[in-house]
Amino acid sequence: METRAFADGRDRRASSPSRGVEADLEPVRRALSGLRFGEVRVIVQDGVVVQIERIEKERLR
Repeated sequence: METRAFADGRDRRASSPSRGVEADLEPVRRALSGLRFGEVRVIVQDGVVVQIERIEKERLR
């Protein structure tokens, strides 16, 4: 079993690649939730999601 650390201090014990992918998708779904205009960036290092950035823009007209 392999252990990988996240930037926020969490450890991820990856027993199978699909389990890790599903676990990583939930924060991405939350970042996309309610976003009308903007972008979501997923930063990956060594095959592990280490950061998710949400940039929201407000259209004036």
